Amino acid sequence: MTSPPVTYKQEGNVVTISYNRPDNLNTINGAMREALNTAWKKFLEDETAWVAILTGAGDTFCAGADLKDIHGSAGTFSGTFWEKPTINSFESGLELFKPVIAAVNGPCIGYGLTAVTFCDFVIASDRASFAYPEVRIGIPTIVGSIRLPKKLNWSHAMELLLLGETITAERAKEIGLVWEIYPHEDLLEKANDLAHRLCRSAPIASRATKEVAIRTQDMSWVEAVRFGETMRIVASQTEDAKEGRKAFKEKRDPEWQGK
Repeated sequence: MTSPPVTYKQEGNVVTISYNRPDNLNTINGAMREALNTAWKKFLEDETAWVAILTGAGDTFCAGADLKDIHGSAGTFSGTFWEKPTINSFESGLELFKPVIAAVNGPCIGYGLTAVTFCDFVIASDRASFAYPEVRIGIPTIVGSIRLPKKLNWSHAMELLLLGETITAERAKEIGLVWEIYPHEDLLEKANDLAHRLCRSAPIASRATKEVAIRTQDMSWVEAVRFGETMRIVASQTEDAKEGRKAFKEKRDPEWQGK
């Protein structure tokens, strides 16, 4: 029986999405691209799914595009030669405000690294490595070049984008790409621990907070504050907000419903 190119497993409110082509270094072909898009859409739309962990099967996180199916790896979309879609996958900026953890268990290359740049927490195995090798084969990196300078010091971003060299997990933490490094065998346990800690926060409040953090980066101060305060007013009307206030008064842990 053929294994699916992506696995989707939910335990409680935590979903684990795994690249699942270990014999092909978890490279992305057309079938995996379709499965990835389906998985992220499912996570986005399922109100019982609060936090996602992205990882890879075997010893590789994701080695980028499958060069045997380079067109399939990008996915299918409608549009003309010039009018390209700006968002057609998680890597290209799907509007997803639920928390996402990258558990990087091995080499993280190209598309894999671009996915990591859209995650809120990046934890890495001590065996992990990171690279954008595209410039070494004459191809520019696009989404990575848009995203990385917003997350890292300019020179650190250019180190990955223009040198095309592989960096270790230690170097990735040093430049701010990785949050924490763990022994390889402890990585998924640590990812799940973090996911469950995130589930202690009200899911709607978390999503509103993340959306404010993302959208206000390109707003003026007055626009940012007014948008944020509007989000606060809306989120404060939810059942979870009422439960949070009640639990605080009763000195107990709140029971979130995501409503």
